[in-house]
Amino acid sequence: MVACERVWGKRGRMTRADAARMVQAGRMARMGTDADVDLARIRVDRPVASAHRDADFERRLSSAFPVLHDLFGRLYGERDDALDVLAGVIADAEASWAERADDLRAADARREADSAWYLSNRMLGGVCYVDRYAGDLAGIRARIPEFVELGLTYLHLMPLFAVPEGNSDGGYAVSSYRAVAPHLGTIDDLQALATELRANGISLVLDFIFNHTASNHEWARRAVAGEPGYEDFYLIFPDRTMPDAYEKTVREIFPDDHPGSFVQLPDGRWIWATFHSFQWDLNYANPAVFRAMAGEMLFLANLGVDILRMDAVAFIWKRLGTACESLPEAHLLLQAFNAVLRIAAPSLLFKSEAIVHPDEVIEYIDLGECQLSYNPLQMALTWEALATRDPRMLQQALERRHALPDGCAWVNYVRGHDDIGWTFADEDAADLGIDGFDHRRFLNAFYVNRFPGSFARGVPFQENPRTGDARVAGTTASLAGIEAGDAHGVDRVLLAHAIALSTGGIPLIYLGDEVAQLNDYSYVDDPATADDSRWVNRPRRPDEAYARRRDTSTPAGAVYAGLTRLIRVRRGTPELAGGRLVAFDAKHPTVLAYQRPGATSTVLCLANVGDAPATIDALTLSGFAPEAHELITDRRISIERGVVLEPCHVAWLRVRPAEEPPRF
Repeated sequence: MVACERVWGKRGRMTRADAARMVQAGRMARMGTDADVDLARIRVDRPVASAHRDADFERRLSSAFPVLHDLFGRLYGERDDALDVLAGVIADAEASWAERADDLRAADARREADSAWYLSNRMLGGVCYVDRYAGDLAGIRARIPEFVELGLTYLHLMPLFAVPEGNSDGGYAVSSYRAVAPHLGTIDDLQALATELRANGISLVLDFIFNHTASNHEWARRAVAGEPGYEDFYLIFPDRTMPDAYEKTVREIFPDDHPGSFVQLPDGRWIWATFHSFQWDLNYANPAVFRAMAGEMLFLANLGVDILRMDAVAFIWKRLGTACESLPEAHLLLQAFNAVLRIAAPSLLFKSEAIVHPDEVIEYIDLGECQLSYNPLQMALTWEALATRDPRMLQQALERRHALPDGCAWVNYVRGHDDIGWTFADEDAADLGIDGFDHRRFLNAFYVNRFPGSFARGVPFQENPRTGDARVAGTTASLAGIEAGDAHGVDRVLLAHAIALSTGGIPLIYLGDEVAQLNDYSYVDDPATADDSRWVNRPRRPDEAYARRRDTSTPAGAVYAGLTRLIRVRRGTPELAGGRLVAFDAKHPTVLAYQRPGATSTVLCLANVGDAPATIDALTLSGFAPEAHELITDRRISIERGVVLEPCHVAWLRVRPAEEPPRF
């Protein structure tokens, strides 16, 4: 700050007194091109008295403001109100920092000192619905000992904010970001849970639904009423002229809910609703919307939330004549939100949810944008490999599409709360001689038990009989063959999780899958869920399966024992930290292979997706020393004559180059 004052004087630029006079004269609205000048104009009008300003906040503000100023200028620089809104964002950030609890500030400091904390091989995620898994937030707190037993360091609670009655898209239609759904508890309960999770080494992850709000959100009600300051929070048009123009290039997302991307209001106007008719898209071309949503993020950060899952990131900016997906401004918005958080909640991370073409998924992953990202391609291709008994598409994806910018990480999951969409690129499939359209039809048929010999018991979601398009819903155990009684069902569950645990990043378990929970077909009996087949894979906590988790003669016990063994081994294997992965050709048609190099040794991961034993021959392994350490079984083995993998089994081999003597 002192340096800025000095250069302003020497260059004849704006002084602090000049800035004060402009603010008093009401001439602050237009942004300039110089971040130092605009920060001076903002600083003189900030609400906190100079004597009480926090030095740490000032340091972060000085560091992050040039980035935020540049982004704000690129997004909103042509607007007369841009600098006023930016000044409001800074005021909100300062007020939020002043209220940030000491333990959260301490966490900020620790994570700044260890910026790669989330890349550790000790990271393990779990995800669940609060009500379906534990009843309410108090029930989640009661389960913390079980989470610690499993090894969780990251807990993602599915949407828990206040929502409209009836269908709320599973909680993704938010009525208030500052109120918990009453049947789950209160905002104070959420804060207490975050505190206790943190005390047990578990980071709290929440969904941040920021593309849209529920139609009954306070902002939505005010916008429809035309209240000043809110009339431009959403995209509302008086007739079909503009909606028709947009819909020439915008795709339908939920045609079963409503055609196109707009729904009609009772007064005849039309409002943008990309997803369900009760989810109205926010208008981020209005900087007041940015400020409002930044304020909601800061509120959640001060509750103790560590990671925000950024929902529907591809859709947040609209431009006529485009698909209104993955536009450049969507990335600028994410970067600007990041810059705000670096000022007032520097340890909070973003996780992107972009179920788009693989080339677009990677575009959201960056230290200044989303540090974490779901890995939908790996998830889908794991299931593809299990169905085909052919790992080539997954092997190709690991070789072509796994690498990330430094400091970023995949969140690898076997299945989520949603459906499985076959999100591979057609051009990738074509390189392997596979027709993408036909292959998706096969996979849909296989996983809903419409293909001869299928082991899977999934349910179709959003099936279109005319086009054959569909996606698949089901729990891991039901999709892997346990429900069908297949002999390899348990092994497939463990194999799929072993891939997620060993490819690098944060592995994520849908809680209940660790005890082989099955599909819940009772969703059809509830009018609120009957029309959404994804509820088949959102069962309530399987208490009986948890009670049997110590009995390895049951599927629940066999899966739990095998999975917890994999987790323990991973925690003790530093080579599995970070995300670096090196390809390896196992030269076998059913074996997936890759290397995870460490400082002094490498872990060679092998996974046989076939139904017969597979032998990796000695010549293929000849680049390694003849003795290896098989980590999962904790055995020293000779690989001089090759390695045999049983059907649907995995090996993690700690190996060294052939010329180096083995040391264990």
